[in-house]
Amino acid sequence: MTPRTEPTGAATTAPTRTAHRGSPAPDTGTALVEDRGHLSSSVVVCAYTERRWEQVVAGLAGIAAQTRTPDAVVLVIDHNPAMLERARRELARGQDAGPYPVLVVANARPQGASGSRNTGTALVRSEVTVFLDDDAVPEPDWLERLLAPYCDPDVAAVGGHAEPVWPGAGAPAQLAPELWWVVGCTYRGMPTRLTPVRNLWGCNMSVRTEVFRRVGGFDESAGRVEAFPLGCEETELCIRVGALPGARVLLEPAARVHHHVSSDRVRWRYLRHRSLLEGVSKAAMAARVGDRDATSTEWGYVLRVLPRGVLRGVARGLTGRPDGWQAAAGIVVSLAMAATGYLRQRVGLARGLGLAPDAPHTPHAPSGVGR
Repeated sequence: MTPRTEPTGAATTAPTRTAHRGSPAPDTGTALVEDRGHLSSSVVVCAYTERRWEQVVAGLAGIAAQTRTPDAVVLVIDHNPAMLERARRELARGQDAGPYPVLVVANARPQGASGSRNTGTALVRSEVTVFLDDDAVPEPDWLERLLAPYCDPDVAAVGGHAEPVWPGAGAPAQLAPELWWVVGCTYRGMPTRLTPVRNLWGCNMSVRTEVFRRVGGFDESAGRVEAFPLGCEETELCIRVGALPGARVLLEPAARVHHHVSSDRVRWRYLRHRSLLEGVSKAAMAARVGDRDATSTEWGYVLRVLPRGVLRGVARGLTGRPDGWQAAAGIVVSLAMAATGYLRQRVGLARGLGLAPDAPHTPHAPSGVGR
């Protein structure tokens, strides 16, 4: 596969408003980027609550401080009219007001992270679309490192690492580094150098825009809706991308973001709930793409990474450190809950009672925006 790599054409000033919630993605008739003689990129940030306002602002400031600035930023507000108006008033700007436009739009697709990302990407004309969570702040060289692997035309998607920013004194004892995926961060066992992988994480990932549209975008029947942590939409998308002839999906650990962890996510209750829904999500995805693709990475994690984590925790516990016992218990509980969710969902799907995965939606590319 050799996706399009030539620069896009020159752009006029981008609009800073969009249609109201529930309407189709707008036909702007203009590009969001200008030709700068290099691989063009746009960053899509999706937000749903004003409780994260400070983090959204910090993330946008992190984008502005990049060693390599993007050609555009699209901030998608997920079915929150009050936040949409505030963001348009305080954060939107045109091409002439800075080095790149910041377009603030309403999610025109179904509520959730997948619909928001599809809405944002439908407005992008850049060659690469970059996704950043609303509670993540990139390091200054993040975008430069994320885009560097695209010099290989077969590279279709690139993601990076996410370092946790813990509330209070630090990571809770029950969340061993092997379990940091529970809070959307890089966990022990992930690659530490540029490596081909099955899937990336939506808080810090990028994809060639043409490839994203070719495979149909994110499956809007999957993914987080507000605080409900049903996931695997990134995994399912990356599996479709990786199935293209010659396509490569890479993890670049040096492309780092700092991912804020809210206080409710460091409790035992969240660990159990998130692990249960991870199992549910994996079973739903397996029903779509097959067991091999859905769980290929997970088997290595379960058989190698987790046992070592349990042994490390037990060893600490035996030396008189109670946090070691909690770490080992957290791993066992998480695995048990994930297995429960997976089996329950598989049985439910067999009986027609599970969360049946729908066919993915193909994002609409408005005239004059996507090519």
